[in-house]
Amino acid sequence: MLLNAIKGFLHKKQKNDAYKKRYKSTGLTLVRIKYLKHANRHEIKYHNLLGKQVAYKNGGELMHGLVEIFADEIYKISLPGNATIIDCGANIGLSVLYLKQNHPYAKVIAFEPDAINFELLQKNVKTFGLTNVELRREAVWNKNEVLHFNNAGSQASKISDQNNDSVEVEAIRLRDIIDKKIDFLKIDIEGAEYDVLVDIADKLHLVESLFVEYHGKFHQNKELIELLSIINSNGFIFYIQEAAKVYDAPFSIIQRHSDYDLQLNIFCMRNVVQK
Repeated sequence: MLLNAIKGFLHKKQKNDAYKKRYKSTGLTLVRIKYLKHANRHEIKYHNLLGKQVAYKNGGELMHGLVEIFADEIYKISLPGNATIIDCGANIGLSVLYLKQNHPYAKVIAFEPDAINFELLQKNVKTFGLTNVELRREAVWNKNEVLHFNNAGSQASKISDQNNDSVEVEAIRLRDIIDKKIDFLKIDIEGAEYDVLVDIADKLHLVESLFVEYHGKFHQNKELIELLSIINSNGFIFYIQEAAKVYDAPFSIIQRHSDYDLQLNIFCMRNVVQK
C-alpha cells in the first residue's frame, strides 16, 4: 500500500520542483521503488543515500524509513551543537544518520537489540564515518534483565514470550541512563513504550524533547490515556499523527489487520511559541 501510494505521488508530482527536491535526498525513483518492492529480503543490499551506500535487507522497510525520516523529516528539530540524543529502537540506523547529518557534533546513544538490524546499524554508522555515536545491542526496558525477543530482522522485532522464534537479549533499564539533561529522546520499541515511559515518568523533567512511536491495541486505550497524562504532567505539549494507517474505516472493523490497532507518532515539545 505504501509503495503504491509513493509511486502515485511521484507520477502526480513529477513536475513539482518542491516535491522533487523533497525526495531527492532519498534516492527514490520509480525504477528504484520497483526494485525495492521485489528485491530479496534475505541478503544485504545497498542503496545510495547522500552519496554513500546504506546497507539494508528489507526494501519495503528501507523505503518507508527513507520517506518518513529523510523526505517527511519527522525528526526535524532544533538542538544545541553539543546535544545529547538517545535513540531507543535505532533499527538499521536511518534515524541516526539523519540526526547526525543535521547535528554533527551531537552525542548519540543508539539502542537496537535485533542482531540482524544491529549488524546493519554498525555497517551504516561506519560507512558514513559517524563519530561520537555509541551503539548498544540491548533492549530498552523497565528492568535490567534478560528478555525473550522476536529477532525478526525487521522494524517489527520486539519483546515477546518465549517461543521457537525468540532469542534471549540483554535489556537495559532506561531510567538508569537518564541521569542528566537529554536534548532529544526517541522511543520506538514496538509495544514497550508504555512500560518504559511509566518507569521514567519522574525523570522526564530531564528530557527537553521527546518522540514516541506508540503501538497499542484497543483494549490498551486506558494505557494510552495514562501515557499522554504522564507526558502532559511533565510540562510537554504534544502533537499526534498516525505512524501507520491501520484501518481505512474504523467504524466498520471486521477483524484486526495487524499486531496493533494504533500506531501513532507522538511529538512532545517544550517552549513552543504560541500566537
